[in-house]
Amino acid sequence: MAVSLFLAVLAAALMISINEVSFNQSMAAAANIEEGQQTRRAINKLLQQVLDAETGQRGFLLTADPRYLEPYNTATAEIDQTLDVLRQQFTPYPDQLAEFGILARHVSSKLAEMDLSVRMRKESNEDAWKFVLTTDIGKEHMDAIREETTKLGAGSVSKMELGHAQIRKTLQLSRIGIATMALAGLLVFYMYLLQTKAVLASDQREQESLQRERDMLESQVRERTADLAKLATHLQNVREDERGHLARELHDELGSLLTAAKLDVARLKSRLADSQPEAAERLAHLTSTLNSGIALARRIVEDLRPSALSHLGLAASLEILAREFAERSGLSITTDIESVDLSGSAQLTVYRLVQESLTNIGKYANASQAEISLHDFDGYITVEVKDNGQGFELESVGPTSHGLAGMSHRVEAAGGRLTVASTEGSGTQILAVLPKTI
Repeated sequence: MAVSLFLAVLAAALMISINEVSFNQSMAAAANIEEGQQTRRAINKLLQQVLDAETGQRGFLLTADPRYLEPYNTATAEIDQTLDVLRQQFTPYPDQLAEFGILARHVSSKLAEMDLSVRMRKESNEDAWKFVLTTDIGKEHMDAIREETTKLGAGSVSKMELGHAQIRKTLQLSRIGIATMALAGLLVFYMYLLQTKAVLASDQREQESLQRERDMLESQVRERTADLAKLATHLQNVREDERGHLARELHDELGSLLTAAKLDVARLKSRLADSQPEAAERLAHLTSTLNSGIALARRIVEDLRPSALSHLGLAASLEILAREFAERSGLSITTDIESVDLSGSAQLTVYRLVQESLTNIGKYANASQAEISLHDFDGYITVEVKDNGQGFELESVGPTSHGLAGMSHRVEAAGGRLTVASTEGSGTQILAVLPKTI
């Protein structure tokens, strides 16, 4: 690129220089041609004026008619002016100025000869003017004038030819300059094409390198995402296993202990009911407390691992979940639940989705009504949970919103798709579509 720019600047400078030189030389040549033409016209004019003066002089000598003196006098008066013009034109050129001096002397001699004969004719000196007329003096002067004007005219012609030659030279120089400029432009354009090709090739290589890096990063992201998805699924499975284990422990161990304690309290109450009324009252309160503990343990066990799924099925489990949540929260919950044929893991996914949705409604929605629907279609099912709460802007949900993220991951891990629709003041809708093959 730097070389191309340098050549372009050099070619432009060369072209400007050639144009300037050609312009100056052409102007000088044109000035020389114009000056040669002016000189030639002045020389021809001088010769014509001398001939006019001689014609008028001879006409007056032969006829003595004063009318012939008018062109004679006019010509002699203009000859001096023409000589002044020629003297100014030849002053810069010493050689031509010397030739002009000879011409001026011959013209002066010719004028003097003509003036002498005219004056004698006016004085009626017939013999004298006839003698002057019949001699060769006038012819010799005229021949000398023609010879000198021819020499000076040839000099003017040489000057014009030199100017024409100079113009031809400048035109040739301009042709060479234009050709050189054209070749330089083609060379610069060719180098520009090469540079552009190199830049395009470099860009192509860079794009290919970037594309390879993007493909590698995308591959790594997909691999890491798959690993994270597997890890999250594993963690969920471990969590569910831990919940099941904890539920069994609570049901088997804590449930047995609470039930045994309740039986012992019942036996004590039957023995002390008549003899110690106050103790019986305390035992009745203890029985109520144990009943509450047993109910709490049962509810915790159901939350950890809903036994209704394996005993009653998904539809009945969701109905129970909705009824118990409505009793605890005071919400009005309507259900539209169809029986569906799903595997155990799929049923647990749907149950946890509805459970998490209801938990979020109770915590954040500030709603009074909620709807739960489960519909069976060919090849897939839909699960929908809606509320009339305060809603939220989806853009405001940050990466720390693990509830929605957990639901989305559960559904996607099962091969489905989760959609959340909500706006402030218009409630929230959670819709999951899952395949039946899960």
